[in-house]
Amino acid sequence: MPDRLRRFSVCAIVLATALGACARASTTAGSTNPVSATPRWLATWSPSQSATAARPPAGTPDPVPTFVNATIREVVRTTIGGDHVRIRISNEFGDRPLRIGAALIARRVIGSTIDSASDRALTFGGKSEVVVRTGSVVTSDPIAYAVPTLSDLAVSLFLPDSTRTTTRHALGVQTTYVSKSGNHTASGTFTADTTLRSWVFLTSVEVTNARATGAIVAIGNSITDGYGATPDSNRRWPDVLARRLLTSSEPVKAVVNAGISGNQVLTFGAGPSLVARFDRDVLTQPGVTHVIVMEGINDIARNDISISPYAPYRISADDITFAYRQIIDRAHERGIVVYGATLTPFERLTPAQEATRRAINTWIRTSAAFDGVIDFDKVTRDPAQPLRLLPLYDSGDKLHPSDAGYQAMGESIDLALFRARRRE
Repeated sequence: MPDRLRRFSVCAIVLATALGACARASTTAGSTNPVSATPRWLATWSPSQSATAARPPAGTPDPVPTFVNATIREVVRTTIGGDHVRIRISNEFGDRPLRIGAALIARRVIGSTIDSASDRALTFGGKSEVVVRTGSVVTSDPIAYAVPTLSDLAVSLFLPDSTRTTTRHALGVQTTYVSKSGNHTASGTFTADTTLRSWVFLTSVEVTNARATGAIVAIGNSITDGYGATPDSNRRWPDVLARRLLTSSEPVKAVVNAGISGNQVLTFGAGPSLVARFDRDVLTQPGVTHVIVMEGINDIARNDISISPYAPYRISADDITFAYRQIIDRAHERGIVVYGATLTPFERLTPAQEATRRAINTWIRTSAAFDGVIDFDKVTRDPAQPLRLLPLYDSGDKLHPSDAGYQAMGESIDLALFRARRRE
């Protein structure tokens, strides 16, 4: 190398080293403006939203509730706690802008009653009101707030205008309270004018927690959503998993229930299909590290030309497993670990449908496409009659587990699965 180039290279190295030292020095003690780490947000609770029925013709009864000048108080069961909190409000399926006149968060005591000493008003860009445009989501301003682990929060939203509840999580298995006229967000309690078993517009409660190592998303249909569980009791299998994780010595992780009752892998029905909503409900969840996929029984039972004149074709096991591979690949591209859960028994399936269910379960167990298997079929089936749920685990409709069934499912999951990390 010529001397001139050698001298230039040495000078460049010295200069780069000096600049690096200066940059490091600017963040150490003695700096008047230290750079602080950006807090990492994680959803402690985040139900998946789905579209409700389109507005009916004039003069026809509307099955979707409409509220005006009313306060909706929604109960949220936290998984992880935190030291800051914010909420997300969705108008994804709305046909007009959604106006929130006020929002407040507090610890729930019982029913619609909150601990008034814990209430805090939420703002949006510094304002108490916000308009959520059609198809949009807004996030509240973060506030310092001691969010408890495995506890109830109440989020109260005041709806000053006539508001059709088009964006909601239909099966809450949790009571939501709707007030009589007026802004009751700061009321310690109120007599509910009506109650719902849905979460309306509220799509996430997020926290910062320095100890948390990520989030697990359980995505599926009504068996993940908790149909058949005792209302207001938090006995869904993801609830059981969250309690086990957060009362164990395992690394701290949030658990998000992204089940939608009636949901299907391939077909739009009760909300967007699994392949359509996977990005929204899993990949964009802040801090997600693991996902558990349990879905397919609705595709098998509902899309069969042999039993339904509305089914365009029969769903095959190959159709479902191809979709599984699609979402597995998308998750792996983001460094997310994906576990497949086998489909639990449904004794009302036809022989052909049951053969499809068994073929899907065999693929889940043996293909090695998933990063691991959670065998809910094995846990819940009756050993004497493997095509049905164990009677103790049957809520009564031959498909959805009882509280005991959900408990067994949640207890069966090896917590060590969530230590695994996938490299991006």
